[in-house]
Amino acid sequence: MAYRDYIHTPVTPRDIRWGLQQGAVAGIVAGLVFAAFEMTASAFMMGAEAFFTPLRMIGAIALGPEALDPGYPLLTASIAGVIVHLILAIVYGIVFGEIAAMLRGQATFIGLGSIFGLALWLVNFYVIAPIAFPWFLQASPVVQFIAHTFFFGTVLGWFLWKSHERSGLEGPAV
Repeated sequence: MAYRDYIHTPVTPRDIRWGLQQGAVAGIVAGLVFAAFEMTASAFMMGAEAFFTPLRMIGAIALGPEALDPGYPLLTASIAGVIVHLILAIVYGIVFGEIAAMLRGQATFIGLGSIFGLALWLVNFYVIAPIAFPWFLQASPVVQFIAHTFFFGTVLGWFLWKSHERSGLEGPAV
């Protein structure tokens, strides 16, 4: 059984269920916010025709690099991009949800959520992408840092904190 060292109470099965359920929901919410930022930033930086580029890039994880070709059907690449993106967002949300089940306080949730997003950016762009998905290296590192850290991680932490607060788990430990 895991323990909350700083308050000396065990993490209960209820905490674990909460982390799984709310982590998945928070992952979807943060994933949608992240995608909206990415698509808007892409259009702003490269023109309106680049609005769907992030979805093509994510879709290429499942479809292969040919999904990046402008001649490849946009609808197919976009649907694949949404599906892959939401699956990853849910998985990452569940991972952080289980971490968050042990936390207390708004600053802790939001701060660690931001650090979690930063870690995702570092691992995804500096470990995984160079090996498996090199097309992601074409993306702006600054935009990716902002997207992962703030538009995914911070949103993830904030949403989980609000959920934790509503659930009654945020109250004083007994």
